[in-house]
Amino acid sequence: MVGDPVGDLIVRLTNAGAIRKETVSVPFSAFKLAIVEKLKEAGFVGSVEKKGKKVRKTIDVVLKYDASGKSVISGAKRISKPGRRMYRSVHEIHGVRYGQGALILSTPMGVLTDKEAKKAKVGGEALFEIW
Repeated sequence: MVGDPVGDLIVRLTNAGAIRKETVSVPFSAFKLAIVEKLKEAGFVGSVEKKGKKVRKTIDVVLKYDASGKSVISGAKRISKPGRRMYRSVHEIHGVRYGQGALILSTPMGVLTDKEAKKAKVGGEALFEIW
């Protein structure tokens, strides 16, 4: 059993991109689906599909690559961990890698990127940075 499902998700995405895999399958949860949908909107993954029924549900994520065949996801850093939750107010949210990356936050308005959270003037739990 995985103790940190969000950490497991981002590790699977970065590792699959490093070996140029086309798709990644992760166990389903509504929270992980919201995170992957937000990564799709931000342009880090191609498409997202929910598969299976009942206990065997999975999320299939199609990875995105640039023209040279390099993965769009070059790295990720987990901020808030199960042992230490990290929260950020609106004033503490800053750009990631000079605007090339994104900070994914869990807010009262749902899962948002750093730009969306600043625009909505809402803070929350900083889940991870991705670039």
